[in-house]
Amino acid sequence: MGTDAPLDDAALDALFRTARTQNKWRDLPVSDDLLRRLYDLLKMGPTSANCCPARFVFVRTPEGKERLLPALSSGNLEKTMKAPVTVIVAEDAEFHDQLPKLFPHADARPWFTSSLQAANEAAFRNSTLQGAYLILAARALGLGAGPMSGFNAKLVDAAFFEGTKWRSNFLVNLGYGDPSGVSPRLPRLDFEEACVLA
Repeated sequence: MGTDAPLDDAALDALFRTARTQNKWRDLPVSDDLLRRLYDLLKMGPTSANCCPARFVFVRTPEGKERLLPALSSGNLEKTMKAPVTVIVAEDAEFHDQLPKLFPHADARPWFTSSLQAANEAAFRNSTLQGAYLILAARALGLGAGPMSGFNAKLVDAAFFEGTKWRSNFLVNLGYGDPSGVSPRLPRLDFEEACVLA
């Protein structure tokens, strides 16, 4: 299937123009089946050499939220504890071990094992991309998303990733948003301020 036909205005609105960061949540559950559908969409987004370094922890139980609680900044505390799901978007420092499966037509593993800096940059850049795909996939499935940086990554890693090579990148609250918690739209830079045609 080609990609020449643009999405209609309703789809563009849902993904970008009228979609908003959610801060309050309606008391509606998010099923595990929907989270699987969400992952099945986001995993199709491109990454360098198909390296797919992101790992996702869907925190949705009271016990999981209690483990997350000490790592949250005060401004993110209430909305995170009330969100049906909080996703820890993480990166696997040893993502390159999956490359024989994910990139079978070339021996790409040495591209990253030969340089810790290259591996760290690829893990961070591409897991961030995959976290952005998660936000768009959530919106495409009718969910609201509230991405956040206000947390202590060391505490999250100690609580959820002890003994692994995973490390947290950022958090995303998911659920069905309550419009009363949406802040006024903030300005964006115009094309002339942010772009160069070279």
